[in-house]
Amino acid sequence: MDSTSDLITPLFLVLSPVLSYGDQAHSMHKAKSSAGFSLDIPLIMLVASLLRIFYYPGAKYDTALLIQSLVMVGVQVVLLKIALDHRPAPSSRGGDAAVPFTKAQDEEYQRPYNFWQWKSPKPYWQFVLYLFAGLVVCQILFSPFESLYMSYSSLIGYIGLSIEATLPIPQILINHKSRSCKGFRLSVLAMWLAGDAMKMFWFFTSSSEIPWSFKSCGIFQACCDSYLGVQYLMYGSGEGVSSAIKEHPLHDYPVSGSHSVVTSREGAAARRTSNADKRIS
Repeated sequence: MDSTSDLITPLFLVLSPVLSYGDQAHSMHKAKSSAGFSLDIPLIMLVASLLRIFYYPGAKYDTALLIQSLVMVGVQVVLLKIALDHRPAPSSRGGDAAVPFTKAQDEEYQRPYNFWQWKSPKPYWQFVLYLFAGLVVCQILFSPFESLYMSYSSLIGYIGLSIEATLPIPQILINHKSRSCKGFRLSVLAMWLAGDAMKMFWFFTSSSEIPWSFKSCGIFQACCDSYLGVQYLMYGSGEGVSSAIKEHPLHDYPVSGSHSVVTSREGAAARRTSNADKRIS
């Protein structure tokens, strides 16, 4: 039983980036729109995966987790490319077109230097390239000093895993703000939850070396993913507030300047009565 688990679970983890994000990428490419998808997801996964890759020489954790990180980088690069190519047009009225690709209307949502909210695709790729180059330089500089390198390795490992654990949070905030899960694929959520279940089982039963940094951050991420599932049950994947407006026609609301609610049917009846009174008089 343990040997079967040690084969199936690592294989699932290696393939999980493709299984989790393949449908999301195909959906955005087919619809020619990435509205509703949090662009912070590729940011978080690229940073976390690169840090995990450079964490491996010092930690020597299970090889399956290293391969998963390498595959994840490739998948997230493709996902970022598709999301940037199909960004919604800017909208002065907010809505799907304004999240998360343009500045938020409120000052509190604006990031310093518009980080990861740039209009041009070039800065996104420059950031990823500079991050990779910086990690390579640090690896070369610190590797000759064993004690210093081990401290550095542990630091970037915990930072990377902590960043990855925050993956669901941007999507949770977007769903909460729009009262909808529109644009976020149910297949992605299903794969996240399935991955969490398998990771928790493998982390605590595997005979291979799994650092506690993976276990603690995995538990936190599983809790966040579970809350995303709760949001899907609460909001569904509909239009959110806009659907509520569609369900209530305009004539059911008070007209500006009036003190009573007059429906179109009542208004028509009043006009017919007035015309009849005029003919009688």
